[in-house]
Amino acid sequence: MPEKHVSELVELLELERLEDNLFRGQSRDIGTRFVFGGQVLGQALSAAQQTVDPSRQAHSLHAYFLRAGDIDAPIVYSIERARDGGSFSSRRVVAIQHGQPILNGAVSFQVPEKGVEHQSSMPEVPAPEDLEPIHQVSREELARLPVKLQRWLGHDGPFEFRQVWPRDELHPAKRPPIQHIWFRLTAPVNDSAVLHSALLAYASDFHLIGTATLPHGISYVTHNIQMASLDHALWFHRPFRVDEWLLYSFDSPTAQGARGLARGQIFSRDGRLVASTAQEGLIRLRGD
Repeated sequence: MPEKHVSELVELLELERLEDNLFRGQSRDIGTRFVFGGQVLGQALSAAQQTVDPSRQAHSLHAYFLRAGDIDAPIVYSIERARDGGSFSSRRVVAIQHGQPILNGAVSFQVPEKGVEHQSSMPEVPAPEDLEPIHQVSREELARLPVKLQRWLGHDGPFEFRQVWPRDELHPAKRPPIQHIWFRLTAPVNDSAVLHSALLAYASDFHLIGTATLPHGISYVTHNIQMASLDHALWFHRPFRVDEWLLYSFDSPTAQGARGLARGQIFSRDGRLVASTAQEGLIRLRGD
């Protein structure tokens, strides 16, 4: 079963080419109300990569989520080849559904180069083997939730997550806006750096904006909350494999105006900082 989930995800990120700069991707229902933002990020990166010389690797992605995506409809990705320079290539991406953009983004690629290096240290946390998998909601509690939420919380997906500080999303306690989560694919994939980048873009949307809810004792399950990703930034620093354990270290420096900001650093098991993320999201509390 793990191999099936992973192969389905890999297939989801392998887009159909309609024209030189036009691609089509399908959507997958993982229990979210609308298309999962990480899916659109991964597919947008995959589309942009197919218009660039293979020797150039993505080093940054910046995107705005404009509209909720329809799970039951394909997504068309239109690529504008903004620039191909001596070392860098830039691509603009528009994800389209039902004739309207649901995401605007930009991806930058670079020829590999050597230069000065430094990085933040990886937090000292327990190894993934010393942590339990994320708590599964009991069948009794699951049965009382909406069908979509049942699918999300009970989903046996392509990624395995292990939280350093476990959290009960149904009954969240207030705590500082910091968390550390190990994650990896549940089955191995091939060595393609392009594929691993798209897979990391997909996974980078998990748990990120949720960090901004930690001090408030709320979560995406809270009945009177509306949450949505507004934008997403991802920087690739060093080589990595998504089918090996990676530590996602999050913090949220601020929340205000019905918006929260969250940041993330992704480390390989040997302590290399391989990627960084940032995201602002809508966190709107409605009246009962």
